[in-house]
Amino acid sequence: MSSQSENSDMKDVPGPHKRISNLMHQAGNRFCADCGTPEPKWVSSSLGVFICIKCSGIHRSLGVHISKVASLKLDEWSEEQVDALEKLGGNTLLNKKYEAFLPSNIKKPKPHTSIEDRSDFIRKKYEQLQFMECDDNSACAIVPTRGRSLSLAQSSSSCYTFHMENKKYDKAPTKHRIGNAFRNSWTRKDSEHKSSKKSSSLAGMVEFVGLIKVNVVKGTHLAVRDVMTSDPYVILSLGHQSVKTRVIKNNLNPVWNESLMLSIPENIPPLKVLVYDKDTFSTDDFMGEAEIDIQPLVLAAIAYEKSTVNESMQLEKFVASRDNSLVRDGVISLDEGRIKQEISVRLQNVERGVLEIELECVPLTQ
Repeated sequence: MSSQSENSDMKDVPGPHKRISNLMHQAGNRFCADCGTPEPKWVSSSLGVFICIKCSGIHRSLGVHISKVASLKLDEWSEEQVDALEKLGGNTLLNKKYEAFLPSNIKKPKPHTSIEDRSDFIRKKYEQLQFMECDDNSACAIVPTRGRSLSLAQSSSSCYTFHMENKKYDKAPTKHRIGNAFRNSWTRKDSEHKSSKKSSSLAGMVEFVGLIKVNVVKGTHLAVRDVMTSDPYVILSLGHQSVKTRVIKNNLNPVWNESLMLSIPENIPPLKVLVYDKDTFSTDDFMGEAEIDIQPLVLAAIAYEKSTVNESMQLEKFVASRDNSLVRDGVISLDEGRIKQEISVRLQNVERGVLEIELECVPLTQ
C-alpha cells in the first residue's frame, strides 16, 4: 500500500516541461520582458526574463556572461534549471528591478520597434544597468556573473554560446542538422575576421551564414497600371543581392509559385520586396513594396540545429495588427525537419495589393 501511494504521488509531480509551461503562462511572463510581444518562447536562463525571438538575438549579443538564451520549446530542461529559473522570479519582478528608474524620455520598445532601437534599450537595461538603483543597498548584485551563468545552463546540451564582436555568431561544431551550413560558416569566423582586419583587399568581401529560399506564392488585388490591368513581377533584395520573378501578363491576381534563392549575409538585413508592372516602351511602373525581417527565421533555424525535437510544431507567431503590414498572423513552424515561415503582407506605398510569400532556411551544402 505504501509503495502504491508513493507511485501515485510521483505521477502528480509535474515534469520540467510542464513546469516550464506553467511559468510561461504566468501573467507577467505572457509578454516579452523587453518589448511586450505576446507569447514569448525564449528565456534568458541567467537573467530569468522571458523574451521574444527578436529580443533573444540581442540578448545573445550581450555575451553569455550577461544573458544565456534558451528556447522554452526546443531546449531540454532539467529540474535543477527550472528550479533556478523559478527562483529568479519572472518578468514582473525582474522588470521592477531592471527598470526601477526608467527615465520618462526613454521609450520602452514595442513589438515592431526597429532592431537598432531595441538593441540600444536592451544594452542600457542589462549591460549598462542604467535603469537600476546602484548605491550601497543596490540590487545590482543580481547582475549575473560568468560562474552563475554557466551553472544555470551547463547541463543543457542546447543552450547557446553566441557573442558579437563585429560579427554575428560564433559557434562550436554540433551534429548534422538543418544548421550544418551555418555551422560551417561560424567556425571559420574567428580566423577570417581577424585576417580581414589586416588586409584591405578583403574589405569588400561578405561572409554568408546560410541560404534563404523565398517562394513567391501569389498576389491579390494588385494595383492597376495598364488601363484595366497590370503585368506584375516581383523583385527580392537582400543586402546587395537581387533576384526577380517572371512577368505575368494581364493579371491583378497573379499566381507565381516561384522559388528564388538568396544568400544570408553575416549581418542579417531585412528582405526587401518590390512589385512592378512591366512596360515595353516606358519605365516599369511601381506597384508596391514590403520589408520582411528574416532574423527570427534564422534564429529559429539556429535553435533547431542544437535541439533534439523532430515533431512538427509552431515555433513563433507574429500577430497581424494596425502597427504592421501583416494581413494575417505570420507563423514560423517546424515541418518535417524544415524551418518555414508563411507571410501574407499588405504592400506599402500603393493604393492596394497583398503578396503571399513562404520562407525557408536552407543549408549551404544544398
